[in-house]
Amino acid sequence: MIDKGLQKQDLVNKAGLSSATVAKMGKGEAVSNKVLEKLAKYLECNISEIISYE
Repeated sequence: MIDKGLQKQDLVNKAGLSSATVAKMGKGEAVSNKVLEKLAKYLECNISEIISYE
């Protein structure tokens, strides 16, 4: 998001994610694969570029 100059509200308004989902991601909580697909499509990247495993 930083590289593209985006804010969290952009993910809600333009990527079609709910504010609750964006809040979960901000806290590092798990989200569904469908959310990851929407996010990757919006950011024009691969899912592997936006997730990390701990």
